[in-house]
Amino acid sequence: MKMLALRAAVTVICCMLISAAAWAQQRAAPDYPNKPIRFIVPFVPGGPMDVIGRLVGQKLLAAWGQNVIIDNRAGASGIIGTDVVAKAPPDGYTLLHTSSAHAMLPAFNKLPYDPVRDFAAVSTATRTVGYVLAVHPSIPGNSLNELITLAKKNPGRLNYGNSGYGGVLHVGMELLNAAAGIKMTTVQYKGIGQLVTDLAGGHIDLAFLTASSAVGMVKSGKVKALAISGANRWKQLPNVPTVIETGVKDYEYYAWFGFWYPAGAPLEYVNKFQGELAKAVGAPDVLARFDELGFESHILAPADFTKLVQTDIDKTKKLAAQLGVNPQ
Repeated sequence: MKMLALRAAVTVICCMLISAAAWAQQRAAPDYPNKPIRFIVPFVPGGPMDVIGRLVGQKLLAAWGQNVIIDNRAGASGIIGTDVVAKAPPDGYTLLHTSSAHAMLPAFNKLPYDPVRDFAAVSTATRTVGYVLAVHPSIPGNSLNELITLAKKNPGRLNYGNSGYGGVLHVGMELLNAAAGIKMTTVQYKGIGQLVTDLAGGHIDLAFLTASSAVGMVKSGKVKALAISGANRWKQLPNVPTVIETGVKDYEYYAWFGFWYPAGAPLEYVNKFQGELAKAVGAPDVLARFDELGFESHILAPADFTKLVQTDIDKTKKLAAQLGVNPQ
């Protein structure tokens, strides 16, 4: 009787394993995708994620014959839209498309999801060439070194604009403060538009600007460009040195933009999308558009993307601790 019971148990377990394997194969449909895919963008329309998403979507339509729908779910610094994806079924038809803010939010906010465990990382698609450190012409000096000297003589007197507390512009400037050993006061804005207007009007002293928005302001004399935060100079502003060139060691700063499925999405889907994404952002017409906007193609393997996210989370949490910030 014991032997019969043991055989019956083994048979049941084998059937369960076979059923699980069959279910996994069924989930990872070989004809994926066979209906439109939705990119959830957790910010308002018109930003870089919309541009990137639509460029990628056009390439996916040509390759797969399926439309990509850009679904903007703005609110709470990106948390609302991101949470939608965290709770979506992992069927391959809903993806999160967002920026490096994804890795900064945990340091400043209590989140309803885990930014690593609740998502299946695909890849970054692109990153900025860096941010341009722009100052109002009334600020004395024409180099980052002169600005740093001024800031050290007058701790907290200089102020800079950020387009959201804990966002990419705020974190980038605070990392620069830490690297240069200076202290400046932040002024928070609800968006980049009013920040740029106030910088041009002299209501704030300086800010990090996206490369594309900085070009016209620099050439018109509305601001002075002291440095760019990337590893290399940007060809549209060839006379602007990198932060490292000015002597601030180990400082490189970018915003990256990437894609995730909800956790549990089949690995076949992750790999398939990552492969098409690499083709899309490497296409000559897409690269030309990126160059106009101050982006560069940046593809990572899913595992490397996960490591990047975790590294940025740890770095930002360390910065927040230095600033005395507790997640709210």
